Amino acid sequence: MDIKVCGPGCAKCHEVERLVKESVAEAGVEANIEKVTDFNVIAGFGVFSTPAVVIDGKVKCVGKVPTKKEILSWLA
Repeated sequence: MDIKVCGPGCAKCHEVERLVKESVAEAGVEANIEKVTDFNVIAGFGVFSTPAVVIDGKVKCVGKVPTKKEILSWLA
C-alpha cells in the first residue's frame, strides 16, 4: 500500500501524518507512507487544498483532517 500525505508542513498536515501512521500501525497493514510537500506533485493528483491523503493513487481526503475511523476504513 502506498500512502501519500500531501501538504506544505502546517500543523494540520502534521496531524494527518501522525493519524495515518497510528492507523497503519493499528490496522497492521504494510504501507509506505510518504510526505509530499511539492505543490506541483500535489496538483498532479488533482489536489488544490491541503492537507490531503492519497492511497494507491486515489485521493481519499482533501482540505481537512480525517478521523482515525475514516483512515482505518480506507486501509481495510
